[in-house]
Amino acid sequence: MSALNINGREYTVDVDPGTPILWTLRDALGMTGTKFGCGAALCGACTVHLDGQAIRSCVTPIAAAQGKKITTIEAATDGSDPVGTAVHEAWVKHDVAQCGYCQSGQIMSATAFLKAQPKGKQPTAAEIDSAMAGNICRCGTYARIRAAVADAAKTLA
Repeated sequence: MSALNINGREYTVDVDPGTPILWTLRDALGMTGTKFGCGAALCGACTVHLDGQAIRSCVTPIAAAQGKKITTIEAATDGSDPVGTAVHEAWVKHDVAQCGYCQSGQIMSATAFLKAQPKGKQPTAAEIDSAMAGNICRCGTYARIRAAVADAAKTLA
């Protein structure tokens, strides 16, 4: 049995400690906002936050989450997180999503990036590109992603 803090709520799940966080979220808890992409931590579709850090949940075992806080797309965009809300609103404003499959991971990476910035800092295009480089968008909406992240940073300044 694993005791987990996910989106501010306590859960107990009966999964093998080696089970990836992704499958614990999706299969054991029914939280399907986090997506499976490649299964090898290469595409970023499965990005969640573990104690505020963006991680790839497809390769991170649930045992690594013991005593830590997991945040998923569901909590980042429910309106309670000002940074997640700003990113989500910028995503809509810039019409980032095309097929949409990678977007939860993209939003989670962008949110972690902006939370790590000093208050009021406006990241450069190169800084945004570097922060988002681990997330692949098969539809190629990278220019809109960059614009949305920059816009969210301005909103938060």
